[in-house]
Amino acid sequence: LCPHNCTLKDREVGLCRTRVNIKGKLYTLAYANPCAVNVDPIEKKPLYHFLPSSTVFSIATGGCNFTCKNCQNFSISQSDPQIVRHVTMNPEEVVQACLRSNCKILAYTYTEPTVFYEYMLDIASLAKENGIRNVLVSNGYINPGPLKKLIPLLDAANIDLKAFDEDLYKNLCGGSLKHVLNTLKILKQKKIWLEITHLVIPSYSRPDSIERMCYWLSNNDFSDCPLHFSRFFPIYRLSTLPSTPLDLLLQAKEIAHHAGIKYVYLGNMRESVYSHTYCPNCKKLLIERMGYIISNVDLSGGKCSNCQTIIPGVWS
Repeated sequence: LCPHNCTLKDREVGLCRTRVNIKGKLYTLAYANPCAVNVDPIEKKPLYHFLPSSTVFSIATGGCNFTCKNCQNFSISQSDPQIVRHVTMNPEEVVQACLRSNCKILAYTYTEPTVFYEYMLDIASLAKENGIRNVLVSNGYINPGPLKKLIPLLDAANIDLKAFDEDLYKNLCGGSLKHVLNTLKILKQKKIWLEITHLVIPSYSRPDSIERMCYWLSNNDFSDCPLHFSRFFPIYRLSTLPSTPLDLLLQAKEIAHHAGIKYVYLGNMRESVYSHTYCPNCKKLLIERMGYIISNVDLSGGKCSNCQTIIPGVWS
């Protein structure tokens, strides 16, 4: 399931806290015990080119296969799914709750969906049968086989690309860059609508690394893929760092545009102007966002209403 490939003794639990070896078989500890169940705007995921203004039913269990120093959900991601405060909801109950909430989208989010893979797979299958779309919000640290099994059930994904350096990935979150890049390539190849988030952390996110990341994305056919640069705020093991200065975020945005990324957004910002969608051809304002609220959409059949340039995304 996961590139860590934990080797476990009998009764030993994996790094993610969600897999236990019992007499040579691995069992999941994260099934039907979600610790977070909420209705969110789709823009919070963040997904800006996927059914704007939609509400999404969001779910997570405890546990994660990363140990990010900056995790904003560390109270649940770094906890045992059986011990952290949770409710009991089988897949059928999740889907029914989603329908009762008038949501047509179900998101696996907050922690890392890879670690509750079996639960997610069963929910996603039932959701599909009930006309509900499935969204994956993930660190991308999953092996190709399980990912390809999940993909027929997926409609969109946001992958958190945390750094663009192997040593930094290991130091910051305990993972490996190459596996995340492979996940991006597979999702792109399988035509899953994809958006990417990169948290810009002072002293960790350097302009030269951001530039390498952006040129890799552009050179590997991700230029139409929305890229979200997110502002860091002090938290968890990085509580002594300052918040990301605006000029560093604006520099990242300029680097991305120069590398050929067409849709670049800045998140966790008071200034909503950095979250608007503009036509890359004629620069017309197409989607106006105020935080998570859409105040105006000027798209006609997925095209710029002014110059008819196709705007990639899922609009209906």
